[in-house]
Amino acid sequence: MTTAPALIPELDDIVRRGDPKRRAEAARQVGELFLQGAANFRPDHIDLFDGVLTSLVPHAEVDARIDLAERLAVLGNAPRHLVGQLAHEDNIAIAGPLLRRSPVLDEPMLVEIANARGQGHLLAMAERPKLSTELTDVIVRRGDRDVIRCAAGNAGAAFSDDGFATMIRRAGQDGVLTLKIGRRDDLPPEHLKSLLAGSIDVIRRRLLDVVKPERQAEIKLAMSEIEGVIAAVEGRRDFAPAQRAILALHQAGKLNETALLDFAKSFKYEESVAALAAMTGVRILTLDRLISGDRYDPILIASKTIGLEWPTVRALIMMRLGPNRVPSSADIEGARVNFARLMPSTAQRVVDFWKSR
Repeated sequence: MTTAPALIPELDDIVRRGDPKRRAEAARQVGELFLQGAANFRPDHIDLFDGVLTSLVPHAEVDARIDLAERLAVLGNAPRHLVGQLAHEDNIAIAGPLLRRSPVLDEPMLVEIANARGQGHLLAMAERPKLSTELTDVIVRRGDRDVIRCAAGNAGAAFSDDGFATMIRRAGQDGVLTLKIGRRDDLPPEHLKSLLAGSIDVIRRRLLDVVKPERQAEIKLAMSEIEGVIAAVEGRRDFAPAQRAILALHQAGKLNETALLDFAKSFKYEESVAALAAMTGVRILTLDRLISGDRYDPILIASKTIGLEWPTVRALIMMRLGPNRVPSSADIEGARVNFARLMPSTAQRVVDFWKSR
C-alpha cells in the first residue's frame, strides 16, 4: 500500500528539520492521504499516520486544521493522539467538531478537557449524543447558563443525583432551564418535587403544558404535595401580573438583585415578593404571609440565603412598611446588625422549613 514516506520521500527530514511552510504542506498531503484510505487502514497504519500528523498538523493553517477536524470527527478509526491534540486547541472552531461527536475521544480525555477548557468547549461537549454522569458532573459544575441549558435538554445525557441537584439550584434563577429539566424522562420524583418547589407558579403551569401526557400525573402529584392544590396563587393580593413580569425577567436572564432592588425602591410589593419567591424557592403565598406580618425577620432570613446586600435588604424593609411609614433610625440599625450577625446556614435551614410548608 501507499504510505506517507512514499508520498513524500523526504518526510522524515521535514518532520525533524523542515520549516513551518514545508511542514504545513506536508500535513495537508499526509492528512489527505489518510482521509482517502481511512476505511482500509489497519491499526498499525493508523498509528503511523498518528505519529506523523501530530508533529505536522500544528504547523498547518487554521482553516486547514478546521477542515481536518471536521472530517476526522465522523471517523471511528481516526488517529487517537491527533484527535486529542485538535480537541485541546483553544480555537473552538477546531476543537468543537471533535468534542461534539468524535467517537475516538474517550471518557478520561473528555473529562480532562472539560476540567481545563472554557465555556465553548463545554458547550460543544454538552451536544454529544451520549454524556456520562462523570462528564455531566463537570459540565454542570463549571458550565454557564447556555452550557447547562444545552446539557439539560440533551436526551442522551445522564446525570447523577448531585448533578440533578446542582441544575435544580441553578433553575431557581432560570425558567428556561426549569422547563428543560422538567421534561427529562429520567428525572427522579424527588428531584421533580424540588424543581417545582423552587419555581414560580407560572413556570409550573407552563411545565404542565409542555411535558408528555404520561408525565403530567407525576407533576400534578408533586405540585399537590407542595401546594395542596394545583391552582393559581390566591390570597389578599393579586400576584398574577407580578408573576408574568418575573417570568419575563427569568427568560431574559435579568432576574437579579438589581431588579429586586428596583421593585423595592418603587414600593412594588407584589413584584418584590414574587421576585424574592423565585430567587429563594419559597412559595409566594408563604412569603406574603410572612413578610406582611409584624416583624421584618423573614426579609432578613430570605435575603441572607441568596446573598443580598444590605441596601437591598433595607429597601425591602421600607417597601414592607409602605411609602407613608418611616421606621426609626434605631429600628433600621437594629435590623442591619441582626442581618450582619445572621449566619447563612441558619437562614437556609429556616427557608428550607418554609419550602416544606
